[in-house]
Amino acid sequence: MTEEQLLERIMLDPKIMVGKPVIKGTRLTVEYVLNLLAHGATMTEILEEYKDLTPEDIQACLLFATRFLANTSFMPLVAEPV
Repeated sequence: MTEEQLLERIMLDPKIMVGKPVIKGTRLTVEYVLNLLAHGATMTEILEEYKDLTPEDIQACLLFATRFLANTSFMPLVAEPV
């Protein structure tokens, strides 16, 4: 599956979850799925909990986040000591 095919699994609609990116056909946000992974949930555990999801849906969330962050500049919140 190409990156573009994966990204087609993610949609933004102001009427769904206040416009946050979600997995198409669900109300599961990319943020929610990434948060599950960040807190130690495995792909298998997520797929068992959400039967309609596929491994490609989770992969699409990771790719979406990667693409989003690639276009973001970060500034330190606190100045480094000199």
